[in-house]
Amino acid sequence: MRAVISVTGKDSAGIVAKVSTKCAEYGVNIGDISQSVLDGYFVMIMIVDIDGLTVEFSKFVDIMSELGHKSGLVINTMHEQIFDSMHKI
Repeated sequence: MRAVISVTGKDSAGIVAKVSTKCAEYGVNIGDISQSVLDGYFVMIMIVDIDGLTVEFSKFVDIMSELGHKSGLVINTMHEQIFDSMHKI
């Protein structure tokens, strides 16, 4: 199973490290990642494998959101099936 994690906020050093470390802490493997800085704003989207997740998915969503809050970022984590359903015509 996979999930999509998006991260947005003011650019600062260590954002990728914070997010990837938290993923690894909970058994989440990053499959693909794209990040950019646009006029001082950091934007990242990650496709992650959640088969090894060590907590319930809803708990992981909350953990990532809290990491964002503490870091001055917005971190959204969405199960791939929900993401796909939202983007079907």
